[in-house]
Amino acid sequence: MTTRRRTDPRAAGRLMLATALLAPLGVLGVAWAPARDVASLARRWAPPPSRFVAIDGMRVHVRDEGPKDATQPPVVLLHGTLSSLHTWDGWARDLARDRRVIRFDLPGFGLTGPAPDGDEGLARMVRTTFALLDSLGVRRAVLAGNSLGGAVAWEAALASPARVAGLVLVDAVGYTQEKRPIPPGFRVADLPVLRQLTEELLPKPLVEIGLREAYGDPSRLDEEVVTRYWQLARREGNRLALVRRALKLPSDWSPQRLRTLDIPTLIVWGGRDRLIPPVHADSFHHDLARSKVVVLPELGHVPHEEDPAASVAPVREFLGRLPGVLGVAAVPATHAGIAAAP
Repeated sequence: MTTRRRTDPRAAGRLMLATALLAPLGVLGVAWAPARDVASLARRWAPPPSRFVAIDGMRVHVRDEGPKDATQPPVVLLHGTLSSLHTWDGWARDLARDRRVIRFDLPGFGLTGPAPDGDEGLARMVRTTFALLDSLGVRRAVLAGNSLGGAVAWEAALASPARVAGLVLVDAVGYTQEKRPIPPGFRVADLPVLRQLTEELLPKPLVEIGLREAYGDPSRLDEEVVTRYWQLARREGNRLALVRRALKLPSDWSPQRLRTLDIPTLIVWGGRDRLIPPVHADSFHHDLARSKVVVLPELGHVPHEEDPAASVAPVREFLGRLPGVLGVAAVPATHAGIAAAP
């Protein structure tokens, strides 16, 4: 005869309590990602030709590549939210063969990190862009921006149109989307008592999920890219800067301002962009009189990163049709290189 072992309810209770206490620790173990100092990150992510330029109390991470041809406007590449100058690696390799290419980490991102006064809004990003160009001796440039960087590009063109030879807007921010409430996590993270914890948590799998959403074909995403985003997001101060920005995002945009621009513009969009749908490309095209649209049907929100070769081809054509710096005054309003897309 087999004697059935009786379960001690107190032991079961202790087991349940232990599980309840240890489970959050397991979650924390996956999410724990302490902030990292710039020096440790720079060893991997800022080899030559990277350098740091002092601007407005920040050390801005910059790469300035390609021939310094004074007759052609340089191309300035502006990245999007949570990204860095590395997102443009493919375009930079291609364009720098015969044109000067300047890219940098915007305030609050990458190795540049947050502004000392805690202001990483659009106006600060525009000021930083022009201050950097001043420091490099660049009078006029073509501004190319993706997502948030696209908004920086067209805001810069509005602020100082004489300094912008052309615009390339890649899945750019510019129009109000369906209003979404600010995620509770951002509001909670802004509480003073939890700010330090915000700087210590960032699950790498969460970063990968976000990137897969940004790619039209997630199979193109590789581990090196995920690691780069995850590590650079951990630069000291970057996560708190992101929280500040999320709480201060504009609730509305004003397309009427865009209609005042008279600058050659190429609009490049991923047909599978799930973050900013392709209909926004049509809106930009409608409001920017001197614009052309190119939709890349298989790509997502970061076409320049997902497929550099396919996405840079129309940019090369666009740049080839722009006049040189010395011939800007003679550009007719109906220049063939910026004809509207059918």
